[in-house]
Amino acid sequence: MTKTTTAVIFAGGKSSRMGKDKALLPFGEHSTLTEFQQNKLSTLFDKVYISAKENKFNFDCMFIEDIYTENSPLVGIISIFETLKVEELFILSVDAPFIDKEIIERLLEHRQTDVDVIVAQSPSGVQPLCGLYKRSILPLAYAQLEKGNHRLGDLLDLANTLYVKFDEDTPFTNLNHPEEYQKALRIFEDR
Repeated sequence: MTKTTTAVIFAGGKSSRMGKDKALLPFGEHSTLTEFQQNKLSTLFDKVYISAKENKFNFDCMFIEDIYTENSPLVGIISIFETLKVEELFILSVDAPFIDKEIIERLLEHRQTDVDVIVAQSPSGVQPLCGLYKRSILPLAYAQLEKGNHRLGDLLDLANTLYVKFDEDTPFTNLNHPEEYQKALRIFEDR
């Protein structure tokens, strides 16, 4: 695998539909979904960071705090590139536990392509929090922030983006509601 790219888990969402902070829900053999994701990505990447508004985690982790007051993945991307001196980073949402090594490797196969972003696209649409972002995205991200447009889809439309198509939606399932979380726990236990 790569072992040279930095990975960042986005764990700063409001979790309003879940009713509690999903980043802190237990998952698998881990005390939190965030720790589960960190453990998985640590086998694939040299460095794994967690991005959020505050360090709310009770396990050993490398943490990046959002620099701006707004709460959005756009702010997370800008904050990460301002904090880390890296040319590229792989981003994964904390609430997508079924994104596996094969999906990540397939995305990273294209890393030498001259694009700003490489993201997954499943039948239900673009998965902006599962992809490789390059520092070249920053000028566009700053411009979107200045406009107050935090939609990653709009940023990807403006950027030179490579969409890698996947045939199934299931691996990209986001755990937004309590019933989705319970179902994911059952699926994971059955594996």
